[in-house]
Amino acid sequence: MTAAAGARAPSRLEAEAAAAAAYVARYRWVIMAGLITAAIMEVLDTTIINVALPQMAGNLGATQQEISWVSTGYILSNVVVLPLTAFFTERFGRQRYLTASIFIFIVSSFFCGTSHSLEALVFWRIMQGAGGAALLSTAQATIRQIFPRDQQGMVQAIFLLGIIVAPTLGPTLGGWITDNYHWGWCFFINIPIGIVAAFLVSTFLRDPPDQRARRGSVDWAGIALLMTGVGALQYVLEEGNTKDWFADRWILRLTILAVVALVSMVWWELSPRNRHPVVNFRVLKNRELAASIFLFVSLGFGLYGGVFIFPLFTQGILHFSPTETGLAMMPGGLATAATALICGRLLNGAKPLVDARILIAIGIALFVWSMWDLGHLTTAAGEPDVRIALIIRGAGLGFLFTPINNVAYGALRPSEAQQASGLINLSRQLGGSFGIAILINFVTSHVQYHRTDLVANVYASNPATEQRLQMLEGPFRAQGLNPAEARHGAFALLDQQVSQQASMLSYNDAWMLLLETFLVVSPAILLLRRPKGAGPAVDAH
Repeated sequence: MTAAAGARAPSRLEAEAAAAAAYVARYRWVIMAGLITAAIMEVLDTTIINVALPQMAGNLGATQQEISWVSTGYILSNVVVLPLTAFFTERFGRQRYLTASIFIFIVSSFFCGTSHSLEALVFWRIMQGAGGAALLSTAQATIRQIFPRDQQGMVQAIFLLGIIVAPTLGPTLGGWITDNYHWGWCFFINIPIGIVAAFLVSTFLRDPPDQRARRGSVDWAGIALLMTGVGALQYVLEEGNTKDWFADRWILRLTILAVVALVSMVWWELSPRNRHPVVNFRVLKNRELAASIFLFVSLGFGLYGGVFIFPLFTQGILHFSPTETGLAMMPGGLATAATALICGRLLNGAKPLVDARILIAIGIALFVWSMWDLGHLTTAAGEPDVRIALIIRGAGLGFLFTPINNVAYGALRPSEAQQASGLINLSRQLGGSFGIAILINFVTSHVQYHRTDLVANVYASNPATEQRLQMLEGPFRAQGLNPAEARHGAFALLDQQVSQQASMLSYNDAWMLLLETFLVVSPAILLLRRPKGAGPAVDAH
């Protein structure tokens, strides 16, 4: 028998896998363009509307607290759906789920922009958030699957550029649109972007032969516990500060509900009786993934928390305009883009040029440096002082996101990529929610603390107080006011200066809190191991 005759003919599954691998190799960059376009659209939408909220409130007749649900509703639904993306991908197929999610996002964006009532706007924002979850989680997992491991450093860096830079550019773009057009255009710009993304994904992305849409029993108990627990937790984080936290009975009740539901969910998902868990927590046995998720919570804390309080700081203390605030943040976003690409190049290839753990350590050091600079600013600081600190911060973020992603996915099996992506994006989003909630409460409480401390040193017999009052009286007397009126005006100005200094000190404390947070979590680097060598794209299996 000849060798040719004895050779085993390839099976149908092997032939389909070979054909799928050839197809992916041909179109992977086109698919990636569609996925990145969708991801940038989703992340940009989380921040672009923030500066337009006052105009929305005025047009819709809503209070400041009511209009905040435009942001809260989006984040709530997004966080609830993120852990379910792996389930939906397996249930309906990757290509169908991604295309449907983009379509939901486009339609919701249109109806958001045309809403004439707060109720309608919040409803469509909730739908938009639900559709947007896959545009990050499933898109990132797909990129992980269609590119070979030796190219992951660069392609993940390119994908992460949108996730990191878009939130920084969002306020600037949103402010410009709101100043020159109707706030609805903050939503309408998603439509052409989404159409391009939907065309590329629906046309070129295919499910691999072994990952077609599957049918089977549904973990309804896990889904119910997940939606209840994560939804309640996110609501507490979003609304706790405005409702004085646990002094409000509903915040207390929802906190208890979140704890009970989430603990029960983890128990049920790990139970041997649950053969089809909606969230596979067993992937956290992977040490690198578990440590990376811990680091991503801190990154979300620093990224989204810092982006949220920075405009409050610059506009309230340094008296920047919204446009000046956005322009001050832009160089930091460009620095992030540059360092993320550098890290991607260093981590690319079968044998990366640099250990990812070294890059993560550099990123933490740069972030700590920038927080130290921001934590020692004074009310006399100007745009150059802020810009330098933000450039250092942006460079640090680039050194963090790309290497942590590289390590997190490096030791995973192909079947674990989608579950891991959902948990990673959820951890970053929850970290951001924790950061915003904690930092707002922290700044508010520390303003009172510092004001009390400063006022204790402002008394009549204090020579410094009397000297400052005499200096402040000068302009009032020059306007022709009598001594009593001049002294009254001087006291009012002094009180204003004390309040400003108290606010300045509270923001300094907030930046130092972020510094301390990163120092505390930095030992997690020791749990990471160098990612393994090159491997084929998952879809080729």
